[in-house]
Amino acid sequence: MSVLLVTYDLNSPGQKHAKMLKKIKEYPWARLSESSYAISTSQSVDQVYETMKTLADDNDNLYVITLHRPYKGYGPKGANKWLEDNLTYC
Repeated sequence: MSVLLVTYDLNSPGQKHAKMLKKIKEYPWARLSESSYAISTSQSVDQVYETMKTLADDNDNLYVITLHRPYKGYGPKGANKWLEDNLTYC
């Protein structure tokens, strides 16, 4: 399993935020910021990107990035614990 960062901005009014969140929450996840989530998956970056891309438009921003230790940061205690429990060393 790897941990991926899925971060997005859906730029048009009335976009598919609920559908994007529903898809993200099909994975084990932690919310890192308003539209940035860490997910745990056995899928590749390409597979997750292609899945999420179907929920975005051409004018949106979408990144899927591999996460691993070491890292630095702070946020909600639940997100910090999730990262501690799920991130591995490269």
